[in-house]
Amino acid sequence: MIKKCLNFLNLRQAFVLVFACFVCNFAKAQQNAWIRINQLGYTLASKKVAVWGGKSIRQLRSFEIKNAKTGKTVYVHPVGKDYGSYGPFIQSFRFDFSAVQDTGLFFVQADDVKSATFRIAQDVYKGGADFVLRYMRQQRTLFNPFLQDSCHTHDGFTLYAEKVGIQDSSHIDAGGGWHDASDYLQYATTSANATFHLLAAYRDFPRVFGDLKLANGLDGKNGRADVLDEAKWGLDWLLKMHPKANEMYNQIGDDRDHASMRMPKEDPYYGRGFERPVYFIDGEPQQRGKFMNNTTGTSSTAGKFSSAFRLGATLFDKEDRKYARLLAKKSASAYAYANIKPGVTQTVSVKSPYIYAEDNWVDDMQLAAAMGLSATKKKKFAREGLQYARQEKVTPWMITDTAAHYQWYPFINLGHYELAKGLKGQDREEIVSYYKQGIEEVNRRAELNAFYRGVPFIWCSNNLTVSFAIQCLWYKELTGDAQFDELAQANFDWLFGTNPWGTSMVYGLPSWGDTPVDPHSAFTFLGKHPIDGGLVDGPIMASTYRNLIGIKLNNPDHYAEFQSDLAVYHDDYGDYSTNEPTMDGTASLIYLLASKEGKAMEEPTGKK
Repeated sequence: MIKKCLNFLNLRQAFVLVFACFVCNFAKAQQNAWIRINQLGYTLASKKVAVWGGKSIRQLRSFEIKNAKTGKTVYVHPVGKDYGSYGPFIQSFRFDFSAVQDTGLFFVQADDVKSATFRIAQDVYKGGADFVLRYMRQQRTLFNPFLQDSCHTHDGFTLYAEKVGIQDSSHIDAGGGWHDASDYLQYATTSANATFHLLAAYRDFPRVFGDLKLANGLDGKNGRADVLDEAKWGLDWLLKMHPKANEMYNQIGDDRDHASMRMPKEDPYYGRGFERPVYFIDGEPQQRGKFMNNTTGTSSTAGKFSSAFRLGATLFDKEDRKYARLLAKKSASAYAYANIKPGVTQTVSVKSPYIYAEDNWVDDMQLAAAMGLSATKKKKFAREGLQYARQEKVTPWMITDTAAHYQWYPFINLGHYELAKGLKGQDREEIVSYYKQGIEEVNRRAELNAFYRGVPFIWCSNNLTVSFAIQCLWYKELTGDAQFDELAQANFDWLFGTNPWGTSMVYGLPSWGDTPVDPHSAFTFLGKHPIDGGLVDGPIMASTYRNLIGIKLNNPDHYAEFQSDLAVYHDDYGDYSTNEPTMDGTASLIYLLASKEGKAMEEPTGKK
């Protein structure tokens, strides 16, 4: 009897073991393929595409769209072209379900693999731009409304301004603006670009933004859209950085700031108490320590000043005429400053080799000229804008498929859009064709993979992705040509989950999704504060990642199975190359999200 019992138990154990192996293998098979979707969802009129990525070859025939509440199939379609290997996957497909016109909650299923649930509705992007504005307020220096405290109140002391009679280490009031990223440096080039995007977002999509904050960023209404409050915060700082016609500054602080990760406060790293250095724009290479930048002139930064001031003057004209006149005056003096010595103004680094090594400036001058044309209607600006446009028809990274850090900045030519609006006939068609050339260059690469990825994996690839999606949007607006709609949507979808890692690249958006939780930020790491809305750098080439200084992951990699020789992304505080939010990239995202919400308002609501 005992022997029979033992035999029975052995058989039972063997069965359990076999069953466990089956379950394990089944689970492993389940994890061998994934369907990526935009976690924010899709509007009825938009292109709607999910991407299948598998680590084994399957014989897929069709995919289904199912109602997430009822489980009923609402759409079936053949899988179409196998795009083959990409990144961690050896098989990939694009599942186009744009034909679905029902609203509600859905998921995609192919074989035994399901996507996460997502919404189709007119309002899927509602509130997104205002949510991302939270990050901009959190980046404020002087009074920081998130912390309800002040920082960097002693800025700063001048460097390199002796040619206009200002001795080194003279005090200047340069407080204000935004911290650039998770360090506390401040750059005029990124801040002016961010300010322009915020202003343009309000100009183009005013209905999108709410009024829930005061000018200082605290709760309350002040009769002005919050995005315009934030843009004015940027403008006010730029005014301080260009106090006189012959005086303009490029940067506050330098990489001595990287001495420690800390919450924003007063920093004693520069040998003058709590003051930080404020670098003058003299158009010459500036050297600190053993590094020297390649500055060749005054145009790239000053041109951005001029554009932001000009657009600000237009938008504040009705509300505050005196302020608008000041901005218009500063726009003119900044344009003149840019012409002191045509060329680029790069940033300064002291201890490390990393700077914003901007190599182009004609795009900045083109935008400044275009904004001058828009405000004054003077033919001089049209003529100069065209001359600058012809010197850089296509933003170079679109052709070369690579670039150094911020080598071509802004990441697209904003001037083409603004200038084309002010031109007619052949001149207008010429400018518009430049946009098309750039998009076609990226599209040639994108068409070869299921993610429609044609943007290179250089540092801050997400910033390029946002900007490229905006260029596609502007091209369509100027021409009515919809042939790149799917490419534009693919770049937008990439940011919110249609990527190999299946994650959003925006902290906290959507609230129910897979989003960054451990970014390279003192707010989250030290203060345990959320950084809502922050756009992280994004995936980077694996070869670049391996050669960066001082990167070490602090925790097991949740996305390890999606890393590849093509690109890596880590949601880990230790990775400053892919997981650090940037202020200027976030500002550009505000424009893109505002455009998506604004366009959706014009679409039909659909049936439920």
